[in-house]
Amino acid sequence: MLGPLATLALPAHPKHYQALLSFTSPKARASASSFSFSSSSSCRCFPGDTCWPSPEEWTALNVSLSGNLLAIDPIGSVCHTNTASHDNEKCATLQKQWSKPATHYDTPSSPMAPWWSNASCSPFSAPDSPCTVGPLVRYAVNVTSAADVQHVLRFVQSKNIRLVIRNTGHDYMGKSTGAGALALWTHHLKSIETFPNYTSGSYTGPAMRIGAGVQGFEAQNAAHEAGYVMVTGHCPDVGIAGGYTQGGGHGPLASRYGLAADQVLEWEVITADGQLRTASPSQNEDLYWALSGGGGGTFAVVLGMTVRVYPEEPSASAMLSFTSVPTSETTSEAEAEARFWSVVRTFLLDTLPLLDTGGTALWMALPGAFTGGPLMFAAGPISFPGATKAELEAHLASILQKLQDYGTGYESAVTGFPNYHASVADTAVDVAILNQNAVVSGYNMNVSRQKSVHPNSANPAWRNAAVSVVLGIPFSYTDTQQNLAGQKLMTEVLVPELEALGLPGELTGAYLNEADFNTPHWQEAFYGAPYARLGAVKDKYDPDQIFYGRTAVGSERWVEQADGRLCRAA
Repeated sequence: MLGPLATLALPAHPKHYQALLSFTSPKARASASSFSFSSSSSCRCFPGDTCWPSPEEWTALNVSLSGNLLAIDPIGSVCHTNTASHDNEKCATLQKQWSKPATHYDTPSSPMAPWWSNASCSPFSAPDSPCTVGPLVRYAVNVTSAADVQHVLRFVQSKNIRLVIRNTGHDYMGKSTGAGALALWTHHLKSIETFPNYTSGSYTGPAMRIGAGVQGFEAQNAAHEAGYVMVTGHCPDVGIAGGYTQGGGHGPLASRYGLAADQVLEWEVITADGQLRTASPSQNEDLYWALSGGGGGTFAVVLGMTVRVYPEEPSASAMLSFTSVPTSETTSEAEAEARFWSVVRTFLLDTLPLLDTGGTALWMALPGAFTGGPLMFAAGPISFPGATKAELEAHLASILQKLQDYGTGYESAVTGFPNYHASVADTAVDVAILNQNAVVSGYNMNVSRQKSVHPNSANPAWRNAAVSVVLGIPFSYTDTQQNLAGQKLMTEVLVPELEALGLPGELTGAYLNEADFNTPHWQEAFYGAPYARLGAVKDKYDPDQIFYGRTAVGSERWVEQADGRLCRAA
């Protein structure tokens, strides 16, 4: 399982790739009046405090929610003998499935990223160890309507309780969980509606409205059935309207159509005052701007969004892999390694024209010191929507020729598909699982040619980026000190090395959904120049700071104590 994670978006320049090689080698509506609350306490109310709601108050909330309030029982409890849920067979199954996102995204509380999971109730800790809720949310509300959200907002503000917004838990930054919190679980808001002729002041054409709980594979299937494609991520499990689109959102269609945030026509949200609002280029324009790229879970509760979709079209996709294994007895190991990195550099440079014409490439590199074997490079899917097999082969010809010139063994496959949906189904990859085995991976794209419907707050670094480089360190379920050391290595050594690849005067930044949460200058790295304006929008729509997420806009005003209690910074 992947532990500490970091990314950096780099512009296209040969220096970047040479330095990289040197480095890696070693819609339900409800009427409600607005409300607000300002707490005199410097901390959110925490379980065990005298301010914590009584059982009767939780019961009353549950009644107002038609029984949709869920008390959290950690899913790892089946592996602990001191719980009523203990079941050896279920525990064995859970341990095998723990690294898969699907294990967590259908639950109201379990984080996908192990760094934020509950060590006290892990399926890998001692069976007789105590199982407590620990850092997980204490309760979750299965949201079915706008009224549910309004009830919860009123409750958390009157009781001064920490609020969390959660969909799938597909979240490396820990925003979708929090000790002593009440979670708005939007996972079952699955409505989908297609509009062949959507019309607004800034756009006319096909569009789709999706609920906040719709995941990538559900959106793509619905779009395909109507003859369209939609910008979604590589991981089909990711919730589209949540942190993915609100944080920018890249994927196989990014070079062709732009970021997911660029597709948004309007947002349907409830702000902290309990008001149901539409945010679009013509209504609450500042909120629309902030939601479209400024990060999830911090400006409002999203119930759904409407986005542009595009006609289905033929597509091509490719896979490529090779290693540094010497090709003959006369080739030294050092020479084989030099040739390996030479081919990788050729791949990164020679795919730039592919990105310029609408293609993208996902890849990973495994250093030999990590694998205990040869260096390995694997690319795929290399996606070319709107193109033929022959056109994609032409873009890869120079790379294959270099492999042949070196006599390096490789595997490759290029396939043409009748439509984009078929290409995705054939080459689907779970990036979360892929990254468990990758020390360095990357996603190559070019969104500079694409224009959003309206200006948005996506990090400007994406507009000139050619590659998003991801660094990952393995996670241990049993060795906390190893994990802490890995996090320190990531923050103090690896991320600075990655940042050093940037050239003076060029924009670089981190993808705020896949970054090092300990980055000291995260406001600049994750958001760039828009951060100051984002803070102003935050203050306007959430003046009492009801919405909080780690490294979210405004989160520097808060500190999480050792026990997870959320308190205002001094």
